[in-house]
Amino acid sequence: MMEYAWLIPLFPLVSFGLLLLVGKKLKQGSSYIGIALTLLSFAGAILVLIERLSASTFKDEWSWLQMGDVSITFGFEVNALNALMLFIVTLVSLLVHLYSKGYMHGDERLHIFYAYLGLFTFAMLGLVLSTNLLQLYIFWELVGLGSFLLIGFYFFKEEAKAAAKKAFIMTRIGDVGLFIGMILLFWQVGSFEYNDIFQAIQAGDISESMITLTAILIFVGAIGKSGQFPLHTWLPDAMEGPTPVSALIHAATMVAAGVYLVATMFPLFEASDTAMMTVAFIGGFTAIFAASIGLVQTDIKRVLAYSTVSQLGYMMLALGSGGYVAGVFHLTTHAFFKALLFLAAGSVIHAVHTQNIKKMGGLFHKMKMTSMLFLIGALAISGVPLFSGFFSKEEILTAAWEHGNYALFWVAVVAAFFTAFYMFRLYFLVFTGKPRMEYKGVHESPSVMTIPMMVLGVLAVVAGYINTPWFGTFLGDWLTEDVAFTVHEGHGPIWITIVATLVSFAGIFLAYMRYGRGRDAEENEESLGYSILQHKYYIDEIYGVTILPLVKGIAVVLKYIEKIVVEGIAQGIAALVKGIALSGSRLQNGQVQVYGAVAFVSLAILLVILAVTGGYL
Repeated sequence: MMEYAWLIPLFPLVSFGLLLLVGKKLKQGSSYIGIALTLLSFAGAILVLIERLSASTFKDEWSWLQMGDVSITFGFEVNALNALMLFIVTLVSLLVHLYSKGYMHGDERLHIFYAYLGLFTFAMLGLVLSTNLLQLYIFWELVGLGSFLLIGFYFFKEEAKAAAKKAFIMTRIGDVGLFIGMILLFWQVGSFEYNDIFQAIQAGDISESMITLTAILIFVGAIGKSGQFPLHTWLPDAMEGPTPVSALIHAATMVAAGVYLVATMFPLFEASDTAMMTVAFIGGFTAIFAASIGLVQTDIKRVLAYSTVSQLGYMMLALGSGGYVAGVFHLTTHAFFKALLFLAAGSVIHAVHTQNIKKMGGLFHKMKMTSMLFLIGALAISGVPLFSGFFSKEEILTAAWEHGNYALFWVAVVAAFFTAFYMFRLYFLVFTGKPRMEYKGVHESPSVMTIPMMVLGVLAVVAGYINTPWFGTFLGDWLTEDVAFTVHEGHGPIWITIVATLVSFAGIFLAYMRYGRGRDAEENEESLGYSILQHKYYIDEIYGVTILPLVKGIAVVLKYIEKIVVEGIAQGIAALVKGIALSGSRLQNGQVQVYGAVAFVSLAILLVILAVTGGYL
């Protein structure tokens, strides 16, 4: 099946095309096309994953552009990392497609929504199958387009339009870094192929300074896509899109693309200590920075959004600390419990028609299934033992400690405490206590919405057991069996496990003491600390008074340069040509006497020249 892996992205692409052509006629039935074709992709991904478990990497490519001795290829590759990603992306996408049938029921533009989902899924699947940086970059930009369309799906809302534009522009800033890094590597190696780049690094054909520069530039692209500081502000605003979109973006597609890029280019990063430290530091800082903001947010989706930013920081911290398996492992477990949390949040929003957690409360008795599934997701992301997040977070902490990043280790520990606290603050405010608003007709979501959540609930529990010190490190052994770099993996001392467990329970206990037991949701909103966190450290405001005026000023200057210099030169050339033409047109007036005079004068001039030169002209 691996030789037919190229078919996996095509099914969502066909869905996109069909729904644009005939979806409007199908109306609510358009969901079946999206679900059926995504199901085919998922089936193909399972078959590819099963085959790759016992087979070696498969690669197929063909020449796309030929420039002298340089050949630009286009193809697909199935290795352990992207076989795992194919499974994750298609599974989460399929569950989101199913869930959306209930959540988006009755929407007049349902066929457009499913078409955009198909395009988005196609772009992410194409990205992970790419064999070189140029091909990856093409699908990288398509992922950005898909996110723009989905975030701005409710285009009639000003907030949605602004969020879509913000996501598109901020991720493009990161993409500039990726593009420059990609071009520099091509200049050094003469190829965009991953294998050629890695071989050149091993052979010492690229200087250390150039390795560091290109690695950091490529990481800038990952910063944009994966919402790392300082290009993180688009990600919480992306919550203006429909909730199923939030689940897909935050769990398995766009934000995962940045982590996947760093993992794919890991031999490049590993060759530079500076680049590795940069990745680890940005990841660690983002983890605690975003987690602290999540402590006070009142929008259920924004709490989860800042949680995603924080968890992505964890993954980057792991990769920057040499924890290749730890980063990919957490990417895997996070995909399941974060998709679960967003879909459960969507179930709540679908029932109560508000996203403000201060207005909720007591929903456990009305939505028991959603409540229990949300609790599973909260326990998993908090790192409670025996849930999936416990195993992957423990590996990240181990990687940071054993790599010598002791300060970042303790930063990660504090971030884990914050995570447990804000997740159970969210749970207690939404599902326990007394209702803080009048509920009318609130009931459990339909099965088309709860079944996908149940599947994710099971995975949020069991996914961690693919790599544990007790049941075998299957995932780590499989991911690293044919990699071209040194892997420093393994579970750390027992005290790290104990610390991680105690911190998790401490955060949950503190949240219970503050928000559980039927307590109200009052918080000291007048305090300086609360205000700073509520305004997200005023990052958007700082950009508003620094970056935006600078960009606007540059835009005004460029506008005048274009108008005065560029247009002036163009208009001057046009005027010169026009003047010459007018001058010539005066000679072509149809008067024979003028033509005769011109011929006589011209002949006289020629005779004079011949006389002066003695006939040697």
